[in-house]
Amino acid sequence: MRIVKYLGQLGILWGVYLAGRWLTEALALPVPANVVGVVLLFALLCLGVVKLDYVAETADFLLRHLVFFFIPIAVGLMDWGGVFYQYGFVLLAAVVVSSVLPFFAVGFLTLFLHRRRA
Repeated sequence: MRIVKYLGQLGILWGVYLAGRWLTEALALPVPANVVGVVLLFALLCLGVVKLDYVAETADFLLRHLVFFFIPIAVGLMDWGGVFYQYGFVLLAAVVVSSVLPFFAVGFLTLFLHRRRA
């Protein structure tokens, strides 16, 4: 009986993804379909159209095992060794800046908003 519940929840998540994909193609959005699907799922959850109980267990399972979805990408990166060797420092700088800059931006924004509120 649990397998039917998980398949139903997976069906809802898959349907939301397909709706996001359709929206992306229909509106020619320059955003990946999975991002549109996540935004759509968030909107449906906020509006109460989809209850959290309808998708929670399967979503938790997928999030717990998310690392396995990155294995094909990591294996594919092995073919890019020459690019990393040639542009390694530039790529490292880009990763560090794109990680640290939002970190401090969010921190300063949070401090600003808390000071304004108080």
